[in-house]
Amino acid sequence: MSAFYLWLPFLLIRFGLLSMLSQTALARAAHFAPMTGAEKAAYYIYQITNLAILGSAFFLKTRFNLSLLFWISAALYGLGLVLCAAAVYSFAGSGSETFSRRGLYQFSRHPMYIAYFICFIGIAGLTQSLLFLVLVLIFQISAHWIILAEERECLARFGDAYRTYSSEVRRYL
Repeated sequence: MSAFYLWLPFLLIRFGLLSMLSQTALARAAHFAPMTGAEKAAYYIYQITNLAILGSAFFLKTRFNLSLLFWISAALYGLGLVLCAAAVYSFAGSGSETFSRRGLYQFSRHPMYIAYFICFIGIAGLTQSLLFLVLVLIFQISAHWIILAEERECLARFGDAYRTYSSEVRRYL
């Protein structure tokens, strides 16, 4: 089976569910904060690796077997999808005038990025592709710089409320 089919549930959650829950949340999720210096380079790397991850899925095959790697990868993939759906649901419910503090956002300031990473690591294991794994790692490292820009924008927009939230909730885990 083509690995692209593993992308379909992810895309349906990330874009379909989010658009069903809130069109304004979909627009907010598509927004990238203004970036400076190394963040701009990271943004381009992020976008290129994002396209490479998606594009490579057309050429990779899912390897179904009963190995430990398969079961761990399938579990990570499924967990990533569940976390993504939960993060999307919380994000959509926050409204455009504030930031989300409910659901997974009580435990991580960026649960969607964590969900993406877990899901993509699962796909890397299911395809047993070292290239896919390397692309995912580059994608995630570049995402860190985008997250820094997002946090700077949230701090400028929400001030002390976001500063307090940042001191109470970890960036990742």
